[in-house]
Amino acid sequence: MRALFLKEIRSFLSSLTGYIVITIFLAVTGLFLWVIPSESNILDYGYANLDGLFIIGPFVFLFLVPAVTMRSFADERKSGTIELLFTRPLSDFRIVWAKYTAAVVLVIFSLIPTLIYYVTVYRLGFPAGNIDSGGFWGSFIGLFLLGAVFVSIGIFASAVTDNPVVSFVLAVLTSAFLYLGFEFISSLNLFGNFDLFIKSLGISDHYSSISRGVIDTRDLVYFFSVTGLFLFLTKFSLTARKW
Repeated sequence: MRALFLKEIRSFLSSLTGYIVITIFLAVTGLFLWVIPSESNILDYGYANLDGLFIIGPFVFLFLVPAVTMRSFADERKSGTIELLFTRPLSDFRIVWAKYTAAVVLVIFSLIPTLIYYVTVYRLGFPAGNIDSGGFWGSFIGLFLLGAVFVSIGIFASAVTDNPVVSFVLAVLTSAFLYLGFEFISSLNLFGNFDLFIKSLGISDHYSSISRGVIDTRDLVYFFSVTGLFLFLTKFSLTARKW
């Protein structure tokens, strides 16, 4: 499994894919935080906080993560190397896990440089250090967990189709629904007392909760459960296709 994991990491870093993802993420978030006039612009807003990063970040990941994962299994199947992959002395889940963790590492690589924003705002605050560090680190962890969930969805989408473009579209739509869909449905007030429960099924509710700086066990269980569900569905899809 380690060899497959390293192979996936090398494929990201030896091609432009990894660098493009990291560059786009930093460029888009940087533009909204420092250049484009809006409430997310730190200099215009006049407050030492990075809320804009964690509002924009999920929407950037919504498209970048599927772009990273869309070839995970779709390309293997299209090129015929999927059969070679299954001949390795690895279980289906280990294959899925290796590809998943490699993509998660790329998400981590894209998040680490954003710590520069934190240091900058920390120093720009008046007085220096006047920033809600608890809120920042909670949001940072939340954005990582959200990216990890999007990776599991993207891996699943790549496993159910031979076409990388179809995989990309499927991953974007599924991720968007899980992030915003349940919140939208609950806002319609169609289900009375069940509206709050429906809202709690969406990623946005738990992402907002953890972004307050308090790491709630319920939020962690939610993120791990959704990730585990899509990894299981990926394994099931691969197993079914082998028969």
